[in-house]
Amino acid sequence: MVTLHEQDFDPWALIQAHQNTLRGYGAMASFVGSMRDFNEGDTVTAMHLEHYPGMTQAQLEEIVQDGMQRWSLLGCRVAHRVGDITPEQPIVLTACWSAHRKEAFEACRYLMEALKSRAPFWKREQLIDGTQRWVEKNTPGY
Repeated sequence: MVTLHEQDFDPWALIQAHQNTLRGYGAMASFVGSMRDFNEGDTVTAMHLEHYPGMTQAQLEEIVQDGMQRWSLLGCRVAHRVGDITPEQPIVLTACWSAHRKEAFEACRYLMEALKSRAPFWKREQLIDGTQRWVEKNTPGY
């Protein structure tokens, strides 16, 4: 399941709600990414996350389907913020359920890394001095 959110969301409530629909899992791995108040040595006070709704939704769903096919998963949950975001608010949730931890861990990491490199999002940061700038590259993965 993939959702895009224009308002703050509770990742733990989304995990619980999705988990309540599943049976037979022995493991769940999750990742929650939040907005930092710094980037490239500057203080960041806000961010606007731009996207193309249909394209973004389709790409995220394709990433989830790829993960479901690569690992023996019982379920996946991806949630992502769009629009105006402030520091410490959750931006992204990836969660995977499987019978065993190895698949859940590997799939969860795959979803996050694929999302960072393939999903069509564009970040515009607001700096403490009031200036704005587009972020040219994503935060490096691992």
